[in-house]
Amino acid sequence: MIVKQADSQAEMKDAYSVRTKVFIHEQNVPAEEEIDQYEEEAKHFVLYDDHGSPIGAGRFRLVDGMGKVERICVLSDVRSKGAGTMLMTAIHDEAKKQNIHELKLNAQNHAIPFYEKLGYQVVSEEFLDAGIPHHTMKMKI
Repeated sequence: MIVKQADSQAEMKDAYSVRTKVFIHEQNVPAEEEIDQYEEEAKHFVLYDDHGSPIGAGRFRLVDGMGKVERICVLSDVRSKGAGTMLMTAIHDEAKKQNIHELKLNAQNHAIPFYEKLGYQVVSEEFLDAGIPHHTMKMKI
């Protein structure tokens, strides 16, 4: 597996294809909520398998001086195989490169243990995003 920062239209298409499969088809997030006004300002990442097929995606942007990790997703057949950790490591490396020392994300409740293993801590009450229960989490890097 390899993580690439999406620098071309083809790589952006790959990122959107994974996001569509996971968020729109699997989790029933409305398409108009999945693609938003922050796509252009965010740095996008795509995780590819050994055959060059996209299997994960995520994005990263600066919000109020803090790094915000968003739209993290991995196809169901590669979950629990280190794919999500690889994706998050690439995003953390980008944050460090930008000299950003605090990150936050809004985690779906089922993903909280995954993010806790990476060093994130829950800092909010539960809230709904696209009808799915979430908590905000933060981490210093």
